Amino acid sequence: MTENKKTTDALDYHAMGRPGKIEVIPTKPYRSQRDLSLAYSPGVAEPCLRIAENEEDAYKYTAKGNLVAVISNGTAVLGLGDIGAQAGKPVMEGKGLLFKIFADIDVFDLELNTKNIDEFVNTVKILEPTFGGINLEDIKAPECFEIETRLKAEMNIPVMHDDQHGTAIISSAALINACELQQKDISKVKIIINGAGAAAISCARLYLSVGATKENIVMLDRKGVIRADRADLEPIKAEFATTSTHLNTLDEAIKDADVFIGLSSANTFSPEMLLSMAPNPIVFAMANPDPEIAYDLAVNTRNDVIMATGRSDFPNQVNNVLGFPFIFRGALDVRARAINEEMKIAAVYAIAELVKKPVPESVTQAYNVKHLTFSKEYIIPKPMDPRLISTVSPAVAKAAIASGVARKVITDWDAYEEELNQRLGVENVMLRALTNKAKAAPKRVVFAEADNYKILKAAQIVKDEGIAIPILLGNKERIKALMNENNLNLDDVQIFEPALEAEKLKQYAEFLYKKRQRKGMSRKQANKLILDRNYFGASMVQFGDADALISGITMDYAVTVKPALQIIGTKPSIKRVAGIYMMLTKRGPIFLGDTSINKDPSVDELVDITVLVNDAVKKFNVEPRIAIVSYSNFGSTDGKIPEKTAEVVRVIREKYPDIVIDGEMQVNFALNPKLLEENFDFSTLKDAPANTLVFPNLESGNVAYKILQELGEAEAIGPILLGLNKPVHVLQMGSTVREIVNMVNIAVIDAQGC
Repeated sequence: MTENKKTTDALDYHAMGRPGKIEVIPTKPYRSQRDLSLAYSPGVAEPCLRIAENEEDAYKYTAKGNLVAVISNGTAVLGLGDIGAQAGKPVMEGKGLLFKIFADIDVFDLELNTKNIDEFVNTVKILEPTFGGINLEDIKAPECFEIETRLKAEMNIPVMHDDQHGTAIISSAALINACELQQKDISKVKIIINGAGAAAISCARLYLSVGATKENIVMLDRKGVIRADRADLEPIKAEFATTSTHLNTLDEAIKDADVFIGLSSANTFSPEMLLSMAPNPIVFAMANPDPEIAYDLAVNTRNDVIMATGRSDFPNQVNNVLGFPFIFRGALDVRARAINEEMKIAAVYAIAELVKKPVPESVTQAYNVKHLTFSKEYIIPKPMDPRLISTVSPAVAKAAIASGVARKVITDWDAYEEELNQRLGVENVMLRALTNKAKAAPKRVVFAEADNYKILKAAQIVKDEGIAIPILLGNKERIKALMNENNLNLDDVQIFEPALEAEKLKQYAEFLYKKRQRKGMSRKQANKLILDRNYFGASMVQFGDADALISGITMDYAVTVKPALQIIGTKPSIKRVAGIYMMLTKRGPIFLGDTSINKDPSVDELVDITVLVNDAVKKFNVEPRIAIVSYSNFGSTDGKIPEKTAEVVRVIREKYPDIVIDGEMQVNFALNPKLLEENFDFSTLKDAPANTLVFPNLESGNVAYKILQELGEAEAIGPILLGLNKPVHVLQMGSTVREIVNMVNIAVIDAQGC
């Protein structure tokens, strides 16, 4: 993607719909007059009086206990430098988004238009009644050190400058594990730190806390080695000044070193420097977006190196998101007065230990690897690991209690971990996991309607993100004109215009004719049909010229499915195809089937559909809990549909006893286990809500997903076509670009399994 295109996409993302990335949403009912009288006047007086009597009740009656301020003055924004408080606001909003999606923490971002330390500190201090914690962000050194030190001393809520401590915590965990794998004693390793900013100083300090020794640390800034005899030495840097008077440059310092820590800039660490290090070296090249030495270059230079970077496309990503959401989660949950050294060290060891435990299948699936075990390529957890919240947060909370800074004591740690696991639900990570899995092994996806702007835009995105290798079908001149009109960079993507592909037309038409000649199709009809892009695209997949087909944005569903059925057909053991939607809701993913193919299935057909749906849901690493839904509950109403759905449940229990299923039942009972148990305590679904709903006919399934999509604030992924022998996925007419990209993810993952 060109820089201009990146710029346009980023600006469009932030500007589309409601500007920015965050909003405030009420957590209590507000639609009736009674609700409003309780929310404001006169009802609000009661909690006010309680808090006036006991300030701790603010945690009980207000959002304070789950509210963090992300505060910056914009003096050190990402790699942009001092761009000012207001210009840094998109970054602060983004940090708030990460807090929410990873740890369910609410955020107000505050951009302070001052470079004066006293003004900054005093402003933050007087905001203390509002927040449960303060996350300082993007404040330049050395001012950030004084600001954090003063606020921690003068405030009674946790304060942490993540730029300092986030990288320190994650890299410390990685360093502990790397030393173990390389059989090095952390107290004896020689550590070279290239960079002397806030993160570098904090890393060095925390390395000392986990066992490193100061005399073994050499730090460099832009002028070279920080030596005690340097006349211009700032007090902060003097803390890690070396007494070795013979060292001046990185080349000299790195010789025979055990560890290189890069917190500087791209391409500042050469292969020759790496070769001069001690046996079994450890290299953390953490400059972003481009490290001090490229991952591939480092591991190809020395096969005994353990390498980590800040990048997500290589093993061992040192990413602050492994730490700050969960550290603040633990601190908030015990109402900590501070985030102290004990809490940070607890986070370090919790993160370090997590990689030594068996990795859930959801993580390996997300990164498209067969297994992950503690090794040179896996020294810190993956950011998508759902265990982080229930591992790091309890460790931090326990350290807060043990060190005396907690105002609330947790006694039932099992219950607390369960609460943490339920905070986010699978839906918040599932879409990211699907994308990661697709990116791990991208496949060739043919787009049958490439003369459509939204299709081309989606193709641009999946190409740039490494999700898929797009192939475009359609009139070449029209497609190229659309690319130019919309500044789309797809020049290196293959374009096929079926009418111009004589050899493929002949091959594909002959295959179609032979497959359908005894079902009424003549050779002339086959030759004509194969010119249709859906027939041509399905043939490309059948012959291995592409791995998956995406179509349907401009035509009826049946028009797209029919060519796939005639050319590719169903899997050998499958009698029919079906379609499901994955609805990503706040309470978790809900799968709906059949929503797109079978109008009024018989009992046998509905059994087949249910088995197809059950197997499909498992592929998303979700254990299906299936409700066969109706307008009746367990025979409460007579009729064709209740009788049919009840019989489906009976047959499946007899033929497929491992499937967790019940019905017939109404949807509200299927999704509300408390309601179900109160009225039908014999149900097999009473312990937890159903996550998969199978409908008695196409009409009810189609209506249900569209209502959920439009009114339920659920993101729909689908229709996901089940049962075909090779991947073909059909879009809704008028799909958005985001929906097309989501379907490409599904198509690629489907192709990976073929």
